[in-house]
Amino acid sequence: MKVSDLATNEGMTAPDDQWLSLVQEDIIEPELPIIDPHHHLWMHGGHPYFMPELAADLASGHNIVATVYAECHSMYRKDGADEYRSLGETEFVRGQAAMSASGGFGTTRACDVMFGNVDLTLGDAVEPILEQHIEASGGRFRGVRLSSGWHGDDRIQNFAAQPHLLLDPRVRQAVAIVSKMGLSLDCWLYHPQLDEVAQLADSFPELTIILDHVGSPILGGPYRGKTDEVFDAWKSDIVRVSERGNVFVKLGALPIRMPSYDGDRSLPPGSKEVAAAWRPWMETCINAFGPRRSMYESNFPVQKRWCSYQVLWNAFKRISAGTSATEKTDLFSGAAARAYRIENVLQP
Repeated sequence: MKVSDLATNEGMTAPDDQWLSLVQEDIIEPELPIIDPHHHLWMHGGHPYFMPELAADLASGHNIVATVYAECHSMYRKDGADEYRSLGETEFVRGQAAMSASGGFGTTRACDVMFGNVDLTLGDAVEPILEQHIEASGGRFRGVRLSSGWHGDDRIQNFAAQPHLLLDPRVRQAVAIVSKMGLSLDCWLYHPQLDEVAQLADSFPELTIILDHVGSPILGGPYRGKTDEVFDAWKSDIVRVSERGNVFVKLGALPIRMPSYDGDRSLPPGSKEVAAAWRPWMETCINAFGPRRSMYESNFPVQKRWCSYQVLWNAFKRISAGTSATEKTDLFSGAAARAYRIENVLQP
């Protein structure tokens, strides 16, 4: 799987529900309220992952009270100027949220808020486009994601057209508009680029920045077999980024079984295996950012190719087993509610 597949539905195969069902677990702390701050909805290869499919996962036993839709180039408009085609995704999300609000798909406020895609290389010309997204979303639009991952090694798939996109003067102009409008910025990039997030946070201290997927450490290509080396470099930069109080971090979307895994692959991983694989990375982030700026994410249906929704949230609960009640609330719902300005969803 190419790294870029995590940002779009290109190259994605459908999750195998029958395989995932081979591992069933009792739900850990089933009453704990959860806001899932990162999931997608799309049609890929004739396999839909829309509200009915999401609702089935949400009903797997955990107390998911609300979700945040993450842009994924889904349902763009077929016609019109390029810079406005992503409005189709925002319109689509509004419709899916309306389905959820009908009550016919469970009690979760699915797609309660969203972040979308706008071409930030347009500079200050993004303002009227952002205004249209806000209107089209019915008030759900919270911000923009900029996917700026780039690496000079040919073995790494780039999903930005140029290096140092976060530092591009045109992008800086657009980010100034995003900040002025009170919107947030999700950043998805590779771990060698983390310092660019720190620089951006310094330039826009009033802007809420959400770092996706623990900063996406690269464990393949030129880094294959160098996990310890990658971890040390990544940790140093994560700590530096965390010193910026306007940056949040999402905890999820890491490999579970590396190519060198020689265990039984006939069964999907259980939550103990997932927790063991992810604990060092996530505990590092939580220690650096603190629970108030750290949030667990599902990254479904991408993550569903490797483990079930039930197993995933059990794994997060295992990682956080030793935290206080207040810290647990932040990690599973509070940080997400603050970062994305989600109101009236948690009981006082």
